[in-house]
Amino acid sequence: MIISANQPYFCPFPGFFYKAFLSDILIILDEVQLPHGTTWISRNRFKNDQGALWLTIPVWKKGLGEQHINQVRICYEGRWLRKHLESLKSAYGHAPYLGDHLSFIEGLFAARCEKLTDLNLAIIRYLMNCLQIQTRLVLLSELGVKARGTQQLSEICKALGASVFLAQTQAKKYLDVDLFQKNGIELRYFRYVPPIYPQLWGNFLANLSTLDLAFNCGPKARDMLLRYQPVASLSSV
Repeated sequence: MIISANQPYFCPFPGFFYKAFLSDILIILDEVQLPHGTTWISRNRFKNDQGALWLTIPVWKKGLGEQHINQVRICYEGRWLRKHLESLKSAYGHAPYLGDHLSFIEGLFAARCEKLTDLNLAIIRYLMNCLQIQTRLVLLSELGVKARGTQQLSEICKALGASVFLAQTQAKKYLDVDLFQKNGIELRYFRYVPPIYPQLWGNFLANLSTLDLAFNCGPKARDMLLRYQPVASLSSV
């Protein structure tokens, strides 16, 4: 069994879903500390006629100290919900498949999820369905694993009986190879190549939210994602 892990990003980039595609189980690291400063957990990039369009989900932080990601609540003060929806409609009004996804986005915003993880997981599951990725999602908070860092990842593998932990090649310097080997877990890496696909608004921008791929490519989004990946994308330690 191959397991990988990722924090619950907001509207993740295509590489998130390629990792899921290569895995039997993707662990959503919801019970780890919310990063300080700007983070992909509450914002991501789209595209309009000015270039990159950043959308950020406001959250409550002041006076709350350190929070786990699954504790973070969305702040609904102000008009940002309406502005975000208007920005997406304006930016992607001419995208060929916006109409296929607009009802989901409008319904998601109307639902006003209390927790940021609930919003992000709804988007992740929706995009996995669009990309026809059947990988099982498991929340860290469901496993009762309290370790940190590489020890945490190793404990997750043991809890689920996984023989392989999968990570992107850039993560090599952060992982304790010896700890995985001591626990009989193969550490395997993959390379991700950002797909190039038809986009609106001039020069191509890579690694935008996967919604950009879905709006522009519709049912071809999965093929676009997988087409650009190297044939020998996996390698062991």
